[in-house]
Amino acid sequence: MFTIEHEFDATVITLVDEGDDPRDYLQEDITIQSFEDCVVLEQVDDQTEAVHRIVFSHAQLRELAAALNLPEGVYRLRATEKTEKK
Repeated sequence: MFTIEHEFDATVITLVDEGDDPRDYLQEDITIQSFEDCVVLEQVDDQTEAVHRIVFSHAQLRELAAALNLPEGVYRLRATEKTEKK
């Protein structure tokens, strides 16, 4: 399950890990905040209660999205959003 909220300066997406099988090891919610200049991922560590934060540039996020569907290799995205294998 996920939620999407539009706030003043960001769009916030929350990913909720769900499962029907009690043996599944579920993870804490992940919050994704998309700002004008970056995208921030946050997740609370259930053992320490510390918030882990990763900040992506929009270019890094586009590359991550492309990488999820590609085989092993080295790639560079072109300005036309096509992927080029090196």
